[in-house]
Amino acid sequence: MTVGVSRVEREPGWNKKGKEQMEVDNSFSPIDIAISGLRAQGKQMELISSNVANARTTDAGKGEPYRRLEAAFKLNDEMGGVELDKVLTDMSDFLKVFDPGSPRADEDGYVAMPNVNLPVEMMNLNIATRVYQANAAILKRYQQMVETTLELLR
Repeated sequence: MTVGVSRVEREPGWNKKGKEQMEVDNSFSPIDIAISGLRAQGKQMELISSNVANARTTDAGKGEPYRRLEAAFKLNDEMGGVELDKVLTDMSDFLKVFDPGSPRADEDGYVAMPNVNLPVEMMNLNIATRVYQANAAILKRYQQMVETTLELLR
């Protein structure tokens, strides 16, 4: 018999009262993954908002209309989840609107308009909002699980 050595010192995973303790592995925790999703979709919604706000901007400062922006995401290997990789500029053709009285009209009377399609942006915003809500729901469920676990341990 060993005198003065508690079960904690002899066996990992046991506390001083002789009850087993759960070890927590923090790699790829659900909280980190959900938070990365919240951040990524927040950035996505910012880009969509910029696209909607500039849908009628015929001069974005370089003599040409505003170009639609898109988010490209990548896997975050360190903590799990996703992160914004790049903000891509949509290089598709500008829309042409016949407006011969506009100072921006070309010799045929057409004005180059941004390549932003509002119905597409609204669908993208709806998707981003739902993904954001799903990640928020995961955080809420995780919080409820932790609270229930703490109640059981009391």
